[in-house]
Amino acid sequence: MAQLKHAGFTLLELLVVISIMALATAGVSLAIRDSGEQQLEREAQRLATLLESARAQARTNGALVIWRPMPQGFRFEGLPPNVKMPTQWLQTPVLVQPNTPLVLGPEPLIPRQSITLSLPGSSSAPLRLATDGLRPFSIQSQQVVP
Repeated sequence: MAQLKHAGFTLLELLVVISIMALATAGVSLAIRDSGEQQLEREAQRLATLLESARAQARTNGALVIWRPMPQGFRFEGLPPNVKMPTQWLQTPVLVQPNTPLVLGPEPLIPRQSITLSLPGSSSAPLRLATDGLRPFSIQSQQVVP
């Protein structure tokens, strides 16, 4: 009896290979997100957390705490000497508009305040950090008007 020789791949084998390639491509495309957008989001979230931490310290100690943007970072004024807060951005400098200080306490109700963060030379949309004075600082996206 003559046996048939199989040459080539079956349809099932081809579908498995194509599925694996599709999954790999999807993984790579998700990993290559706009790094500027991701970095700005990370900086804004970090700053919101730092502002709320300093606000809690101000209320706990009954001291006026001020967050002040600096050319290469930022500074918290009025915190006790034993409280160490970061003073630098995580990566490249972040632009802060308006370049004015934020008052973080000591009263539970602070003035309504907001700042806008953006990355120089990045196409990512600016992010706005804002509080109504009672709620915590939160991130809000801001539309760029052409």
